[in-house]
Amino acid sequence: MKKRVISAVVLLTLAAVSVFVSDITRVLFFAAAGLICAYELSRNLEKMEVYCCAWVMYVFTAAQAVLALLHATPTAYLACFTCGVFLALFSGILHKKVSGSGALYTLAGLAYPCFLFGMLMMISVSQIWLVTLAFGCLSSWVCDTFALLGGIRFGRHKVAPLVSPHKTWEGCICGALSSLAAGLLLWLLPVFPEVSLLTALATCFIASTLGQIGDLSESLIKRMIGVKDFSNLIPGHGGMFDRADSLLFSIPAAYICLHIAGLGM
Repeated sequence: MKKRVISAVVLLTLAAVSVFVSDITRVLFFAAAGLICAYELSRNLEKMEVYCCAWVMYVFTAAQAVLALLHATPTAYLACFTCGVFLALFSGILHKKVSGSGALYTLAGLAYPCFLFGMLMMISVSQIWLVTLAFGCLSSWVCDTFALLGGIRFGRHKVAPLVSPHKTWEGCICGALSSLAAGLLLWLLPVFPEVSLLTALATCFIASTLGQIGDLSESLIKRMIGVKDFSNLIPGHGGMFDRADSLLFSIPAAYICLHIAGLGM
């Protein structure tokens, strides 16, 4: 437990410093996290004797970082993803070890996690980066905590026993409802006066719900590969992918909700 707490404090401190220093440090932090997740995914796929083309994921992630720093248009991101698709499939043609299955897994890696990290990089240089990260992160963290406590206290019905044996519908509901308290707290604080109460509550509820789906999605991949954690990079927490799973869904969800509400237009 001590090791888990220390590593969590170190990681949160590094993240906080990176996020608040400048646009550049925010993008570089998310880019580094994306590259690590891409590496963890490719290394674990080898346990299934699937050899994806990791360098395609690395180049795609780095390219998205450059586009974020340049405040590129959506067309540029679309062109970047299109080139990534071409490279992923071409890698299977050129490299016998990668072959067809490897090319398909490379394509999957471009979408998850690389594209989602690209979303985080784009959000990190937007006008509403702070409010998005606040709503996306807090709702997800509060939801995770109360989903665990609610599952322990009330859990009876499994959500997906073959994917995550310990997750229950009761715990998920407790987590989603607890995120409303996070939304209320953020609305009461005099930090984001432009956010209405309805927007705060809806954003936290949707972001936390998508975050739980992100957690289950990562569990699905780990079950497929047959591993408990993607790596032991963060003592007591597993790998970078294990820590980013829910945030890769909750932060983009928060950004979309806030955009629909008219923020950052």
